[in-house]
Amino acid sequence: MSGAVLTIRDRLLGLLPRRADWAAARRSPGRDLLAGLTVAVVALPLALAFGVTSGLGAEAGLVTAVIAGAVAAIFGGSNLQVSGPTGAMTVVLVPVVQRFGATGVLMVGLLAGLVLIVLAVARLGRYVRYLPVPVIEGFTAGIAVVIALQQVPAALGVADAHGERVWAVAADAVARFADRPHPIPLLVALGVAAVMLVGARWRPGWPFSLVAVAAATGLAELLPVDLARIGALPSGLPAPSLDFFDLGAVGMLLPSALAVAALAALESLLSATVADGMTVAERHDPDRELFGQGLANLASPLFGGIPATAAIARTAVNVRAGARSKLAALTHAVALAVIVLAVSPVVGRIPLAALAGVLLATTVRMVEAGSLRALARATRGDALVLVLTFAVTVALDLVTAVAVGVGMAVLIALRAVARTARVEQVPLDRGEHSDEEHALLADHIVAYRLDGPLFFAAAHNFLLQLSDVADVRVVILRMSRVSTIDATGAQVLGDAVLRLQRRGITVLLSGIAPGHEQVLTTLGVAEQLRRDGLVFPDTPSAIRQARTIALGGLQQSAPAVAH
Repeated sequence: MSGAVLTIRDRLLGLLPRRADWAAARRSPGRDLLAGLTVAVVALPLALAFGVTSGLGAEAGLVTAVIAGAVAAIFGGSNLQVSGPTGAMTVVLVPVVQRFGATGVLMVGLLAGLVLIVLAVARLGRYVRYLPVPVIEGFTAGIAVVIALQQVPAALGVADAHGERVWAVAADAVARFADRPHPIPLLVALGVAAVMLVGARWRPGWPFSLVAVAAATGLAELLPVDLARIGALPSGLPAPSLDFFDLGAVGMLLPSALAVAALAALESLLSATVADGMTVAERHDPDRELFGQGLANLASPLFGGIPATAAIARTAVNVRAGARSKLAALTHAVALAVIVLAVSPVVGRIPLAALAGVLLATTVRMVEAGSLRALARATRGDALVLVLTFAVTVALDLVTAVAVGVGMAVLIALRAVARTARVEQVPLDRGEHSDEEHALLADHIVAYRLDGPLFFAAAHNFLLQLSDVADVRVVILRMSRVSTIDATGAQVLGDAVLRLQRRGITVLLSGIAPGHEQVLTTLGVAEQLRRDGLVFPDTPSAIRQARTIALGGLQQSAPAVAH
């Protein structure tokens, strides 16, 4: 067996569940069971609403919460994480439903699960921590707006709104509502949202979403109102099936699958980080978390579920309810399964407008206004990244927004780093020379200290500064403070040395760090200088050689002055 195969096998074994994962469950199972039931009550209306919003129906949302929630709880890398359908995922799935239908969504979920498992085996989970905060806040605010726009048709009772983008569909729904106003759905949606928002301030731990949805359903049954309902739900989970699998569609669906996998990885690892921050001793394993989410997204489509990810809101409820182990998240999934089996006829009578109200309230709570204001005031660069990511999320799509936001953040960071690079002229020590001799040396030797990174973003400035050197015989380039150097920086250094040499100026290098030797040697930048004995390990030896060169030239041109 080859070494690569052994490495992959060992990594897969390292991602599997361990007995230690359930040690905490044995210490306080009662608290975990209660926390799981609490989360299930909160998750039920959200699962229904996200299923409807995704385009596959309430049943798909419930199946996802049960199957993906259980699998991710068992195999994930966080003891406190709760997974299932989320608003961010529905934003990505709606265009997939429009282009490829329900089977396309199931294929996308399956492929995304495979991608997540590959990311876990490659140990890429740790790199999500480097995503800039303005990008995270920008796309979170953008997702909230998109989810709110998705609820406009249901909240207005308009079933046949059309448009290319979500904002176009919302605008069409508003126009149709204005032509034929029907206020009852709007009142139901706003009433449910108001109960949730006001109740959350009054009693944060109470499941007001379920209370509001139950009240709206009861009123809809008692009063003679015309409201669209969820519809009939099966009295159990569907049998697993791979009938949707189409090998020929993999090429078309792979871009969407990569987008779903990227979102699942991002949201899950951010949620796990939030959970860690809410506790003292908990620390998640990012690669195991990706592995668990990958298996969850492999399992969910087999039962007709949509792609899943960890949910920050449900995870936060889990932590606040006293969860201590994976048992709580697993209990949440089992409780939802029991609800599906026991009361599916009642659930099918829930008005769609009530679920729209649940998600409208959820979007309001997603946006941290204080955090957005702080980032907007931090720096102009942070504000630009925040606004750009938000705008692209709403106007185009989430994955494009993250790519644009990260790209802009990288450009701003490179600009800031490049501005820290300096080429500074430093004075020479007097040494053992007379005042007259030192004055002559000072006129003909210049030492420059290079501080900071010498890479492509700073190289042009470096070349411009060295091009201004005039009326000298020897230039010493002190390299000991160069923090990093890339191929562009090395090439520009070579060009600067060549330009100075063509003007008859001798160039000496000193203090090249061992880590920079390879770049300079590979590009042949310092080879000639090294052959001519003009590369020195430290600055004092370079200065001594520079004085010898300068004094020799001065004695030849003006011996009477030198001695």
